[in-house]
Amino acid sequence: MDSTKVLGANAASLLLISYHAVSERITVLAVDDHPLIREGIASVVMGEDDMEVVAQASSGEEAVDLYRRHQPDVVIMDVQMPGIGGIRAMETIHREFPSARVIFLTIYSGDAQAHRAIKAGAASYLLKSMVPKELRRVIRLVHSGQRHIPSEIATELANALTQDSLTSVEIDVLRLVAAGCSNRRISVTLNVSEETVKSRMKHILAKLSAADRTHAVTLAMRRGFIEL
Repeated sequence: MDSTKVLGANAASLLLISYHAVSERITVLAVDDHPLIREGIASVVMGEDDMEVVAQASSGEEAVDLYRRHQPDVVIMDVQMPGIGGIRAMETIHREFPSARVIFLTIYSGDAQAHRAIKAGAASYLLKSMVPKELRRVIRLVHSGQRHIPSEIATELANALTQDSLTSVEIDVLRLVAAGCSNRRISVTLNVSEETVKSRMKHILAKLSAADRTHAVTLAMRRGFIEL
């Protein structure tokens, strides 16, 4: 057999193998308003032969636009971002692309926030501290059609079922407390008496097992009732 033909056949085979390896990569869209977080995600993903970051977004609106353009296999998205935020961005994407797979990232393991994300269709929910060790494995799980909730977050969700949730009016009070408002200012803003504000604050402290107003705001943020 002609050696030139053999070499040509071998080269063609190598090109075909290379093409399949590239085409079978898991494509990823990284979404976070902090550039360092996006770079961290990209670094983890690009270190794997079977994955690649095809685009990066810094807001929910940009994430929706880039998803339409690239239709990646997996989206890794921050929950809390300026604009429409991660959950609303995912809901918008899901309306157009029902099979979209989204992994949410957050600093807090907040039960209210996690519950909203999972109910909205999130495939996974990870703490940002888990990214270096867990992200690669979770991307592969989600890409294969599985859902994954870390035990830490699952435990908080289970615990939340036995705890009293804050009402919408209590959350309104906490948002104003977080903004630095006094009871007087809160009463004017919400058009209620100061005694009503004090009563609601008392209930908030009891429900969250908080020592004071500042502690209540911190716990409410961790559990996802409010965002700053």
